[in-house]
Amino acid sequence: MARPKLWLTPDPVANKLLSTDGLALLVGMVLDQQIPLERAFSAPAELAERLGAPLDAGTLADMDPEQLAAVFTARPALHRFPGSMAARVQALCRTLVDDYGGQAVNVWKGATSGQELLDRVRGLPGFGEQKARIFVALLGKQLGVRPPGWELASSPFGEPGSHRSIADIVDPASLDQVRAFKQAAKAAAKAAGGPPAPAGRGSGRASTRG
Repeated sequence: MARPKLWLTPDPVANKLLSTDGLALLVGMVLDQQIPLERAFSAPAELAERLGAPLDAGTLADMDPEQLAAVFTARPALHRFPGSMAARVQALCRTLVDDYGGQAVNVWKGATSGQELLDRVRGLPGFGEQKARIFVALLGKQLGVRPPGWELASSPFGEPGSHRSIADIVDPASLDQVRAFKQAAKAAAKAAGGPPAPAGRGSGRASTRG
């Protein structure tokens, strides 16, 4: 059976890379903060193009930090905060080298339970509690990584039929549904006079990761 193809950006080249390269997908997740998600998830393909080579955790981990920051900063910058995000991506790659043999897929390969998978993802630089749950939901819903209990571990983002996060985006229409959900959650929280709803952070325009 062919591996499912992710749709997280209108760029087919970027989507193909995200679907076949675990490191690219992790880097996109790290960058999905305070910028439009389409920009975040197209950045790994652009980073590879700027480096002139496929993304490699060992290479990125050992790269001179200032040189990597310069790659991120070159116009158009890969992120609104290119310097700090370059450092975060480098820290992610260092963890992959030290703990997972430099292979991103080893983060989820062999996880025996949803909780174990969540703990692994949560331990990566750039992944807080909510982002880790969203990533587990993405793996389960779209890439078939479904150790026992993955739905509970990724709750509420693993709920079937929901439109809460990037885990539910498969085309432009579902992207619009996720953004509508985020905007409604923010409006409800504002009307109640409370903090922003936990379903999402950042602007409704900028990110749908949560």
